[in-house]
Amino acid sequence: MKRYGLIGYPLGHSFSEKYFTEKFLKEGIHDCAYNTFAVPSIEELPGLLVQYPDLAGLNVTIPYKKQVIDYLDSVKYLPEGISACNCIRIIEGKKFGFNTDVTGFEKSLQTLLQPFHKHALVLGNGGAADAVKFVLRKLNIEFKIVSRQLQQGVDLTYDQLDASVVTRHLLIINTTPLGTFPNIEGCPQLPYDFLTAKHYLYDLVYNPEKTVFLQNGERNGAAIKNGYDMLVLQAEESWRIWNSPAYS
Repeated sequence: MKRYGLIGYPLGHSFSEKYFTEKFLKEGIHDCAYNTFAVPSIEELPGLLVQYPDLAGLNVTIPYKKQVIDYLDSVKYLPEGISACNCIRIIEGKKFGFNTDVTGFEKSLQTLLQPFHKHALVLGNGGAADAVKFVLRKLNIEFKIVSRQLQQGVDLTYDQLDASVVTRHLLIINTTPLGTFPNIEGCPQLPYDFLTAKHYLYDLVYNPEKTVFLQNGERNGAAIKNGYDMLVLQAEESWRIWNSPAYS
């Protein structure tokens, strides 16, 4: 039996266990299992691997995408410039890090992307934002990082988002957990009244299907997309990596 799983904390919002369990049933995969591991501290990862020696791969979610780097044996498969890992392949006890968020975000973003989406605001600067920034650079989309406080790597605070900033940046991507179930009333503090039909709001949150962030965008005519397709795409990319003979 090969075991796979997800580490993060908390994990009440996760879709991974349900997705992979249904995938195994649908595709007749009988020798695999997928579990969720809500670990209050990343320091518990080594003990988890001892407890489950049959673990062949892990997905990593909030808040450990950056912290887990220090626990990997190899980061050679992480895209250059990315210091976040959301997928681990375990081979003979060695942990190899990957970032499948890159694939998931790029493919899902492009479904509604228009030629005039040349400037973006990235809300948040955590582990999920690394993949977003990587993809935007690849697509030659200029971006500014927005957070509550100015610090290294942050370009703007929410208080600085006025009409001129919002009008120029037609692509706005939420990488924060704001609005995630069960705290569905939360949303990034943007001046939503300045949004137009040319704006594209992308939320990495997928539960609820339409966050307050997306509702506010839709109300002003913007194109909107949640993170569900990204999750499916990154999950399938993780499965490909876990079963590919190319990685060792």
